[in-house]
Amino acid sequence: MLNITKTIEGGSVLLSLEGQLDTTTSPELEEALKETLTDATELTLDFEKLDYISSAGLRVLLSTRKTMSRQGTMKLTHVNEIVMEIFEVTGFVDILTIE
Repeated sequence: MLNITKTIEGGSVLLSLEGQLDTTTSPELEEALKETLTDATELTLDFEKLDYISSAGLRVLLSTRKTMSRQGTMKLTHVNEIVMEIFEVTGFVDILTIE
C-alpha cells in the first residue's frame, strides 16, 4: 500500500510517500507524477514514511529524474536507512539528489 500526499505551490511540487513503493504501487506514483509535473520546476519527494522501494520504484525515480532534469530540479528528503541502503547498493546515491 502507498499513500501519496501532494502539495503544490506555483512551480514547486512536494510529494510525501507513505508505505511501500513496489511493483504494485509504482503505477500510482507514476500517475501522480504525470498529473503534477507538467508545469513543475522543482520536485521534492519526501520519503520520511516510505518503508520500502523495489526495482519498479527505482525505475519510476529514474524516469522522473530524466524528466525533471529537462525542466527543473528534483530532490529526495528524509530517506531512512533501509531505503538509503538500496540507493547505495544500486548506485542511485550517485544520480539522485538526496538531502
